[in-house]
Parts: sequence; structure tokens; C-alpha cells
Amino acid sequence: MQKLFLTIGSVAMALAVILGAFGAHSLKKILSEEMLTIFETGVTYHFYHAIGLLVIGIVARYLPDSALLSWSGWLMLAGIIVFSGSLYLLSVSGIRWLGAITPVGGLCFIASWILFAVTVWKNI
Repeated sequence: MQKLFLTIGSVAMALAVILGAFGAHSLKKILSEEMLTIFETGVTYHFYHAIGLLVIGIVARYLPDSALLSWSGWLMLAGIIVFSGSLYLLSVSGIRWLGAITPVGGLCFIASWILFAVTVWKNI
């Protein structure tokens, strides 16, 4: 689990950097200020939770068999995909209904942090 979440977290960080640069250099010229702000919100949460995946990978070294920690990591990844992904798609496509699924990703983030807290409280 440690190797898996450290790898996923590292790849997620690289993607966040790529998408952040893409937004700052390419999308800035073609998106409205509102849509660029939405894209940047996706990048910001992507970064925070990619770091969270790295933290989960580090903690997994000490708690390698923790199902709650594993669930925390998978929910965090799901949150990046659903929350940030929906904001990326919304900002570049203008399809407003995509904003309706963004909160599902937010709930994944919340659940992942709660599971992380429970894991730490019970085991460390």
C-alpha cells in the first residue's frame, strides 16, 4: 500500500503541475476569468489531495495492513478525479451540469480525511 499511494500521489502531483501550467499559459488566453478561476480551483484541490496521497503513502509504512487507511487513499483519489476532473471539464467545455457532480468529489475528500483521522487516532 505504501508504494502504491506514494506512486499515485507522485503521478497526481505531476499532473497537477502540468494542468496548472496549462491553465496559466494556454487557457488564460481562451477562457473567461470565471472559467479560469474554476479551473484553478480544480488545480488547487488537486495539489492538496495529491499531497494527501503522499502522506497516506508515508503513514502506510507504519500501518501497512490498515483497511481504513487504504479506503482513505482510494477516496482521496476518487475526489481528485471527480472534484477536480469535473471542474476541469466544466471550465473548458462550459457544460454547467458538470458542476452538479463536483460536490460528490468534495464528499470523497471529506470522507477520506475523516477515515485518515480515525486511522491515526486508533493506531498511532
